[in-house]
Amino acid sequence: MAGVTRRQFLLNSAALACAPLALASDRSPRQARRSRLILLGTAGGPTPKKTRSGPAQIVIIGDRGYVVDCGDGVARQMVLAGVFGTLRHIFITHHHSDHNADYGNLLLLGWGDRLTTPVDTWGPPPLARMTKLFFEMNAEDLRIREKDEGRPPLRPLVHPHEIRRAGLVMKDDLVTVTCALVDHPLVPIAFAYRFDCPDRSIVFSGDTRPSANLVALAKGADVLVHEALYLPAAPGAEGSALRKHVVNSHTTVEDAGRVAAEAGVKTLVLSHFVPSENPPVSDEQWLAGARAHFSGTIVVGRDLLEI
Repeated sequence: MAGVTRRQFLLNSAALACAPLALASDRSPRQARRSRLILLGTAGGPTPKKTRSGPAQIVIIGDRGYVVDCGDGVARQMVLAGVFGTLRHIFITHHHSDHNADYGNLLLLGWGDRLTTPVDTWGPPPLARMTKLFFEMNAEDLRIREKDEGRPPLRPLVHPHEIRRAGLVMKDDLVTVTCALVDHPLVPIAFAYRFDCPDRSIVFSGDTRPSANLVALAKGADVLVHEALYLPAAPGAEGSALRKHVVNSHTTVEDAGRVAAEAGVKTLVLSHFVPSENPPVSDEQWLAGARAHFSGTIVVGRDLLEI
């Protein structure tokens, strides 16, 4: 930094941070194939939170966005992240409301923002029926807007694909997506997803208790985004149905560290926090729990964090 004052350095850094993102057409081929991971929502559980949005993430390569889960507020979070116009694929890990509550809304609001390109959606049954029923529920709005605003029909743009087993989910020219069955009682089918991008591999645990299938899926991955439960503050009264569900169906932050270590991942990203805010759990507490068993890089997730 010779010849540059600290004030000049800070001003230059701020200018760079505020500079608009380059369009895909303005990037070099290497830059256009660089993956971006944005945590759109990091809360766990079916109720809205003051400080965190519902579970959702997006992987962006070039101008193409791959959304993983559609918790409460996903569309607004994409707008805040500046990536709303990238929607191309949606992946649902399982059918709990904190993961799919805004699935249809994301499609509808994307269409309201001039969506004219196909969107493929992926997840366990009954994804196709859910999609059909959402269109039926909004038939009047769709009909009026098509006639009054000249919009193309939304329904032909959306292509749901139901997944029933582990293995290859989809592959295009930018990414290969595979999945593993994870254990999240009493949900009949729950998936973790792995994205093998041109520059790195990213795995999303979904909701699960400690899973050997997840360890196998995440072997050698660059990034593992894993749910985290802080057991001393687990919700529900001792012995209640809620407490039993939370403890038996999720992964403690300590076990998330164990999974990351067994899989040999480089970076563990903690998300889907339970509890999310009441009672509050500090970043230091989350870190200490994971650090007990994992020596790699640990990130305590927050909404709109890009990794």
